[in-house]
Amino acid sequence: MPSVPETRASLILRLPRREDAEAWREFVAIYEPFVYRFARRSGFQEADACELVQNVLLAVVKSVDRWQANPERARFRSWLFTIARNQFLDLLRKKKRQPVRSGSSSILDILERQPSPDDVSEQLAAEHRRELFRWAAARVKTTVKEATWRAFWMTSVADHSIEDAAQTLGLTIGAVYIARSRVLTRLRDEIRQLENDHAL
Repeated sequence: MPSVPETRASLILRLPRREDAEAWREFVAIYEPFVYRFARRSGFQEADACELVQNVLLAVVKSVDRWQANPERARFRSWLFTIARNQFLDLLRKKKRQPVRSGSSSILDILERQPSPDDVSEQLAAEHRRELFRWAAARVKTTVKEATWRAFWMTSVADHSIEDAAQTLGLTIGAVYIARSRVLTRLRDEIRQLENDHAL
């Protein structure tokens, strides 16, 4: 997995300077996969998912200079979710007006079950939590022993019993509990740090 890009308040504040190519590269590296996976999980085919990503990024480019860091207003992440939700619904409306061609059944299915804006917001929030876990997991995995990581993964993600993991890894049951606890603590710390970095 590639290294996890840093998202800091300073990055967000650099975005209005359109000539700051490095800030935009970092921003795209962080949010493009997030929007793409959200679209695919929502049933979009690849071309439609790519179109949604492009629309969201273009909308951010056009309006980021109007967004300001203000504790009394929405956080940056909420602002971005609103843009993504609106672009998602706009794309659905656009597709609804187009004649249906063969092979476009997935978008037709999405149109028929037209999600509410609240459903889209919930889906975006869930995808964001998954993205935070991916990023945190990529960081934590490199900081612990392989057996520690495997003990965590087997018991917390792959849903193996503690006993099964201990036997497979040649560890004591207590060692599996300790390994899992260590990784969970580090994951929580990483996620908290990532969320604080997104605090704007």
